[in-house]
Amino acid sequence: MDLKKRAHDDREISFLGAVSIGVGGMVGGGIFAVLGLAVLLAGGAAPLSFLIAGIVALLTAYSYAKLSVAYPNQGGTVIFVDKAFGVDLCTGGLNNLLWLSYIVTLSLYAVAFANYSATFFPGNSPLLKHFLISGGIIIPTILNMTSASLISKTETYVVAVKIAILVLVGIFGFTSIDTARIEPSTWGSFLPIVGGAMIMFVAYEGFELIANTAPNVTNYKVTLPRAYYASVIFVIVLYVLIAMVTVGSLASNQIASAADFALAEAARPSLGQLGFTLVAISAVLATFSAINATLYGSARLAYTIAEEGELPAFLERKLWNQPVAGLILTTLFALLLANLADLSSISTMGSAGFLLIFAVVNAANFAKAQEIHSSRVIAGLGVAACLLALGALVWHTLQNSPGQLWVLVIMVSIAFVVEGIIVAFYTNKGNVA
Repeated sequence: MDLKKRAHDDREISFLGAVSIGVGGMVGGGIFAVLGLAVLLAGGAAPLSFLIAGIVALLTAYSYAKLSVAYPNQGGTVIFVDKAFGVDLCTGGLNNLLWLSYIVTLSLYAVAFANYSATFFPGNSPLLKHFLISGGIIIPTILNMTSASLISKTETYVVAVKIAILVLVGIFGFTSIDTARIEPSTWGSFLPIVGGAMIMFVAYEGFELIANTAPNVTNYKVTLPRAYYASVIFVIVLYVLIAMVTVGSLASNQIASAADFALAEAARPSLGQLGFTLVAISAVLATFSAINATLYGSARLAYTIAEEGELPAFLERKLWNQPVAGLILTTLFALLLANLADLSSISTMGSAGFLLIFAVVNAANFAKAQEIHSSRVIAGLGVAACLLALGALVWHTLQNSPGQLWVLVIMVSIAFVVEGIIVAFYTNKGNVA
């Protein structure tokens, strides 16, 4: 959108609105999906793992704040990367990787939606789980084709409800913590803790969504940085609190048996069955809403990348003023991944993809530091933090689930092979040679 038309736009977003988008993106489904896995991996060190992942997110938020102010565009990350490094095979592959990473995140939300929805049904049928996963993706796809605004209008209320419930669980759950379960004596060595932390990094990636709203933010030069920092810091505190309550309230065997819905189980000791039910309902609403929003954003991300000449031109076509081609392709990929891969593999893929993308965004901030009045020291720390975190994640995966590395290799390869085909067969943007 032309910034000169901002004064005439009735969709301007306030500071609280931008913070709501950032918090809603981060607490949109990731914490419900990965909390059980995080606690199983890190044990008593789970709060520390969430803190470490949060620090990496906070460093990257600085780069996003500087770049969003300098280049306020609904293309967000795609525009930042292209502005800093130009449009070529490398940047095109990275932008494609961002799209794939959102497809992975979408799959993660769908699995979480199914896991929490299944708690309202008797038994534990694999067929029911696949039915819920598929329905959790297909129904929001239909809504996006017809009236994406139907759920987006209620997004603020959904964010408020899930945050209120999580804060309630955190406050009341604090009374039932057994501090012996979170003492340093229960922690493993530092590198596995960091590796485990990075598997759950996908629970933080949602602050990136603020970048896409930049053209619509009121007084964006002041509002955007404050919104990034406020949303990330709030979520760090919330995640550490929730991790403390979960690992401090439940024995290891309880966490293992309820790994797919650990947050709801963590509410039971302090709030009883009511707490379990409240969290489960909140998780179903939050993950469904997150799937809808991620589908909306991913389809438009594919459209933006295609406009940049980095994906096939058919993804630029719209139907009913919606980027339907990108929406359908995103849905098909997400359905396959959510129904075929396990939670650990999906989380690892999502975290690795975003860590690599965020390293590049920090590098873009470093490259443009003089032009946009940014600190190269902080940008450099962001690059180093993301790359070290990615290395720790790869090391952890190699030690515990080496087969998953092939999944990561395939995901990255697809992103760059597709871009290579585009470069080879498209002589002009949007025109087949």
